Amino acid sequence: MISITVTALVFGVVFLAELPDKTALAGLVLGTRYRASYVFAGVAAAFLLHVALAVAAGSVLTLLPQQLVHALTGVLFLGGAAMLLFKKDEDEEEVRKPENQSFWKVAGAGFMLILVAEFGDLTQIMTANLAARYDDPLSVGLGAVLALWAVAGLGIVGGKALMKRVPLRLITQIAALLMLGLGVWSLYEAVTG
Repeated sequence: MISITVTALVFGVVFLAELPDKTALAGLVLGTRYRASYVFAGVAAAFLLHVALAVAAGSVLTLLPQQLVHALTGVLFLGGAAMLLFKKDEDEEEVRKPENQSFWKVAGAGFMLILVAEFGDLTQIMTANLAARYDDPLSVGLGAVLALWAVAGLGIVGGKALMKRVPLRLITQIAALLMLGLGVWSLYEAVTG
């Protein structure tokens, strides 16, 4: 059974953390050059694979004692918050252009770009932490993949307009604040549990 609360929480945290990420910019660049649906298909498949790996890793963590899991996830969330707060702005990377506009070439380029760029990324680590924290892999996976797909869709279709209206720094600070809160809460549970 899927928990709407866990799914919504994961969606919010992952969505805010992914918005200022380089992959949102990469999606924007690909979306301006190629057919949006082809780009989205490749990007969505890559994100689905990343979430599945992250949820599997997080589910393994649930086999450890709860206090240890809370302490580990708390420290990792605090580290993620620090990474968001102290990282330098990323430059938009040049994306290699596929030779033609076929579905497989464009979707493949999007898939490979995200597969490589997101491996071990903050949101993948965060998804594993959330899967360990809530011991609800289906809800966490659904929330994370929907958030990543939403960011990809925004990046591909209308990211440029969003970034002009909402300062990237503000989005990053909100995501960091949420992660900081989750980190403190997890450490509190580790100490009191």
